[in-house]
Amino acid sequence: MKEFKSLGFDSEESESVVNNLNLLLANLHVHYQKLRNYHWNVTGGEFFDIHETTEAEYTEVITEIDEIAERIRVFGATPYSLMKDYLEVSEIKETGTDLSSKEIVQEILSDYEILFSFMVDTIETAREIGDISTDDLITGFMRRREKMHWMLSAFSKED
Repeated sequence: MKEFKSLGFDSEESESVVNNLNLLLANLHVHYQKLRNYHWNVTGGEFFDIHETTEAEYTEVITEIDEIAERIRVFGATPYSLMKDYLEVSEIKETGTDLSSKEIVQEILSDYEILFSFMVDTIETAREIGDISTDDLITGFMRRREKMHWMLSAFSKED
């Protein structure tokens, strides 16, 4: 009997990549909602900076979410798509609506650290099976986010 292969990967290999992608997807979704929260509810002297930055960021993140979900579908699997599932498995946690600008930036930076961890895990798993497309996709997301991490870190630095 011939072994099942999708995209040249057996079911066990596909499952390992899909599991990593779903965990990343869940964390990105919670992060996305936090960005929307901050965009809508920021106040104070840095309102315009934070308002514009969070809008630009959630616009990028929603595209990443879609690309990850579609990559999961390419493997013939089903992406997580319920908020209860995202909240159950995500390491990124929701916050309130009353954070200061400084707290917002720190939360975003903290989320990035968690996202980096999931991205590295996904890249390593993809590389183990020779999944160049997933590797390339997530590496691009990581590269963009590293630049944002640098800029937000510079923004929040005390003089």
